[in-house]
Amino acid sequence: MNTMSDVILVYIPCESETQAQRISRHLMKKRLVACTNIFPHMHSRFFWPAKSGKVEEAHETVLLAKTIQSKWELVEQEVLKIHSYDTPCILAIPTTHVTQKYYDWLIGELRS
Repeated sequence: MNTMSDVILVYIPCESETQAQRISRHLMKKRLVACTNIFPHMHSRFFWPAKSGKVEEAHETVLLAKTIQSKWELVEQEVLKIHSYDTPCILAIPTTHVTQKYYDWLIGELRS
């Protein structure tokens, strides 16, 4: 087991499952992520417009992408290019442990 992992999970809420699939394909085609998971039917609440104090609600789809820290800036740039939101949530979640076999597979898939 690799205990100090450079693997990150990138959390990206999307307006629809179609958008999540499009972003997923785009990131994978560029070999910026090795794997994605798409979770449809998330119910979100957030303040919008900014500083208005108004609570908005939306149905979204979550895209969770697996990559490594050195790919973060490129992932962020590519998502910002094609995401429909003015202020998309793109969060890198660090990991502390990953099985060696999965880590080796992930690193192998991210090589250009």
